[in-house]
Amino acid sequence: MLTVSNLVKSFGDLRAVDGVSFEIEDGIILGMIGQNGSGKTTIFRMILDFLTPEEGGKVNWNGEKLGNNLYDIIGYLPEERGLYETMTIEQQIIYFAQLRGMQKNDIDNKIDEWMIKFDVKGTRTDKIKTLSKGNQQKVQLIATLIHEPKLVILDEPFSGLDPVNAELLEQGILDLKEKGSAIIFSSHNMNNIEEICDKLVMIHHGKQLLYGEINEVRESFGRTFIYIETPDWTLDELKELEGVIDVKETSKNQYTLKLEDASYGEPLFKTISKGEYLPKFSQQPPTLEEIFKMKAGEAIHE
Repeated sequence: MLTVSNLVKSFGDLRAVDGVSFEIEDGIILGMIGQNGSGKTTIFRMILDFLTPEEGGKVNWNGEKLGNNLYDIIGYLPEERGLYETMTIEQQIIYFAQLRGMQKNDIDNKIDEWMIKFDVKGTRTDKIKTLSKGNQQKVQLIATLIHEPKLVILDEPFSGLDPVNAELLEQGILDLKEKGSAIIFSSHNMNNIEEICDKLVMIHHGKQLLYGEINEVRESFGRTFIYIETPDWTLDELKELEGVIDVKETSKNQYTLKLEDASYGEPLFKTISKGEYLPKFSQQPPTLEEIFKMKAGEAIHE
């Protein structure tokens, strides 16, 4: 289990990280969300012991200080990708895996399996510089994960991936989860977080705004959103209904209603349906994207 306690880091007058704490148990995926410059990469660098936390901040793995002594259990994909272009695929993967304590024969036996898993276009003897950017990224992911690390840290791993390759990466992450790895990744895409993460930590200007299990975080804001499909109501008519504070038309005949309070859901269903069939009526808590906008706005005005 990874335990992060009161991480603080300043650069001159800039407080880049200010009191961040969370835990990731074995077999759990935690998503870290926040805008560019919010402090996510700085947090990762303190976890990895590249930067030293201030004011007594601690990073422990199973109760032991996480540092060079535990380097081999970690798989880290930095936001700034870096491969040696003149190496072949197999040379690159073997090089990084050996740095993490694997034997060459063990690595060699797994390369084909991992290339198939991530659908790498090319052969293991192709040079990195001949690959597309997407395939280069997949090779680096393989180099990060092939030693099946107990702790996986991925900084914006979905950046630049098309939906098909993003799904391959998701499956790779889930496979490691099934084997008991503790996984943390950052992403601008809230959908990625909602789809595969168990927990989240939300960072804004270095401060931790939210932390917890995703469903619990969402439910804590109440079921104040209704998603409907109806040909019988207009946008303006829906806006006039009691308890509705905002309406958006997402596509033809489909609307998202924001409520003053979740208790308005049942009477609104009766009013909108008029006792007839509705193709869609779903009352839900706000999405992570909506929650982030709310919490970031509150932080700005504090």
